[in-house]
Amino acid sequence: MLIAKMNQGKDGDETGTGEGVEAAEALWPAPRPEQPIDATVQLPGSKSLTGRELVLAALADGPGVLRAPLRSRDAALMIEALRALGASIEELPRGELADPDLRITPADELTGSTTVECGLAGTVMRFVPPIAALALGPVAFDGDPYARKRPMRPVLDALRALGADIADEGRGALPFTVHGTGALRGGRVELDASLSSQFVSALLLAGARFEHGVHVVHTGERLPSLPHIEMTIACLRARGVQVDAPAVGEWRVEPGPIRAADVAIEPDLSNAAPFLAAAMVAGGRVTVPNWPAATTQVGDLLRTLLPEFGAAIRLDPTGDLTVTASGELSGVDLHVPEAGELAPTLVGLAALAAHGSDGADGRPSRITGIGHIRHHETDRIAALVAEINALGGDAVELDDGIAVRPARLHGGVWHSYADHRMATTGALIGLRIPGVEVEDVASTSKTLPRFTGLWEHTAGLGRAAAGAADDATDDESALGRAARGFLTGL
Repeated sequence: MLIAKMNQGKDGDETGTGEGVEAAEALWPAPRPEQPIDATVQLPGSKSLTGRELVLAALADGPGVLRAPLRSRDAALMIEALRALGASIEELPRGELADPDLRITPADELTGSTTVECGLAGTVMRFVPPIAALALGPVAFDGDPYARKRPMRPVLDALRALGADIADEGRGALPFTVHGTGALRGGRVELDASLSSQFVSALLLAGARFEHGVHVVHTGERLPSLPHIEMTIACLRARGVQVDAPAVGEWRVEPGPIRAADVAIEPDLSNAAPFLAAAMVAGGRVTVPNWPAATTQVGDLLRTLLPEFGAAIRLDPTGDLTVTASGELSGVDLHVPEAGELAPTLVGLAALAAHGSDGADGRPSRITGIGHIRHHETDRIAALVAEINALGGDAVELDDGIAVRPARLHGGVWHSYADHRMATTGALIGLRIPGVEVEDVASTSKTLPRFTGLWEHTAGLGRAAAGAADDATDDESALGRAARGFLTGL
């Protein structure tokens, strides 16, 4: 059944009804502006860079500072994992309205005999086990119910080949235990990273601390999200680690120190996707300040992808990126294997292009190269198709993507599947389609805890109302409560 493929967003092991995800306690009416929007959106730090720099800071040769890191459930889970292994992480206040910087002091000796809670964070469940192998003592890993369905076997088998002792009872998934001995041999290892580039990044990030470094050879036919591996390499090189790519699909990290550093985290460009797309759906203008002129973030592809739907984009010398649009959307035929995390926003735009506007006929779209997003927080391909069709659309699963055919959308409940990017896509569709209610919008706390406030500000509802909405959605979601609990404990 379709629903069995997707994260139902439940905290327990109860069985689904087969009728889809329950429209539960937290239904958030997506705002629908009555006129073109005009907004500037200040985004917090990059999720991908925050996770990588937290790991490297915890493995470095001295204390360092992360400036303007993302504060979210994923980041909180990573911080707690690294603390459990012995790192000291303390807040450095930056003022009443700004999230604090973080000072990270590596442990003199990584310690095990602890438990790591992964939640739904792929970076925690994949980046932390190599560190646990360097600790002394067992480290047990587990996460949210759906996290147990996310693939882990390639990285676990690779760690075993490099000398780690891992007990998973043959599951190749959570839960598992890494029995650390205080060191890891390292060396050459082959793995198939077709399902996630995080398998490669996990080994590269810790590889300099292995006795013989690490030489990773990808054996699969395809490699999704290659820019994320390039981001990992750039982070390593900035800290003095010697990294090279001797052949296509191969990466080698030499053993040696990871230099301590003060690092400023760029804004999260992937989190910019729904906000920039909002200008295209409602018409008008959205500006995101501090857009880097050069970056390894996948979100920078928005500058070339959004014009395919009809947007005008300008990056000015001050770093302001502005999208201007009329509200009329073009259909697209995109192949974007490197941009899986942008796919939900792109598919949302495609659904609205298929809906049409101002009497114009809907336009079809195909978005391919995104088969790997079936293994993200939920099966995003199945979830997007189910939710678009539930609102009257005509979306079809492809082997490697989604086709959307012309059909008129209507209001209804948009389910999030405890997936932050599903929630933001529902909000995007609700900008044009009246009566859309997003279930568990607080799932956005995974990467953007202030999403509802920023979104309602973007839609022109004002900051005061936005802040109240943030408080309400957090109170109505178990995920929101968990996020606040972690963040309060930092």
